[in-house]
Amino acid sequence: MNTVVLFVPQQEAWVVERMGRFHRILEPGLNFLIPVLDRVRYVQSLKEIVIDVPEQSAVSLDNVTLQIDGVLYLRILDPFKASYGVEDPEYAVTQLAQTTMRSELGKLTLDKVFRERESLNSNIVHSINQAADEWGIRCLRYEIKDIHVPPRVKESMQMQVEAERRKRATVLESEGTREAAINVAEGRKQAQILASEGEKAEQINKAAGEANGLLAKAEAKAKAIRLLSEALTQQNGSAAASLSVAEQYVSAFSNLAKESNTILLPSNTGDISSMVTQAMSVYGALSKHPLGSTESKNTEPQDAQRLASDKSQSEAHQYLSSSQ
Repeated sequence: MNTVVLFVPQQEAWVVERMGRFHRILEPGLNFLIPVLDRVRYVQSLKEIVIDVPEQSAVSLDNVTLQIDGVLYLRILDPFKASYGVEDPEYAVTQLAQTTMRSELGKLTLDKVFRERESLNSNIVHSINQAADEWGIRCLRYEIKDIHVPPRVKESMQMQVEAERRKRATVLESEGTREAAINVAEGRKQAQILASEGEKAEQINKAAGEANGLLAKAEAKAKAIRLLSEALTQQNGSAAASLSVAEQYVSAFSNLAKESNTILLPSNTGDISSMVTQAMSVYGALSKHPLGSTESKNTEPQDAQRLASDKSQSEAHQYLSSSQ
């Protein structure tokens, strides 16, 4: 190429030599050259360049042979170095990428190659940039496309994956069984606690009810006694009380035959009038000498002797009557 007026496209750099030596780099746009003296020697693209790295063999740290390929992304930063630093920049970078990839794969085991692909790509880019800086080229990124392993290794890896999945399923199943057992035990525990609390509340309520019942009965009895005491102080109260005592006395004797018990009875059980008179006399004695007074305590022995004498006389009278 040897003209006077040149139009350089955008994102391109044209390297001009004058009389066989580097002269200058033409910028995009209108440029002028001196015929015969100036000559465009190299045309470098400043765009991002994509290079397909061919598949190659590599050996991992655990001696597994791999077939691996990738894609390299680079850009020319210095057209002068790219033109005069290396004969074929793209070929040089491709070879550098392959050798770097083999070197980095030899540092990792097979498992780490699959797990740490991002780290492997970063290491390859870093190693390429250290060497390609003298060529005015900047490696932007490197991506591993495919990793092929031998068939036997692939089968063993598949078996390992299946075993890991079965192990994980067994662990999950055991954890589920454990959680279910814990939930059942917790439910039984809560049920027992609730049942015991319910029984406790029932016993407390029952005891409170019985206590309230006893208290109500005691209050009713106290009220009845108080009312009876007030009634006795009124006019004809003593006569009414005497009549009530006589009625209860007669009613008690009428109920004796309803039960099969052995009972000692006085001799005059057939004389109703004497029974009523005796009950009235007992009530009169109690009304005159209440229980707990000194006079009643003093007369208790005399009353006991009199009752014993009456009992002896009645028994003697019954004996004489039976003998006749």
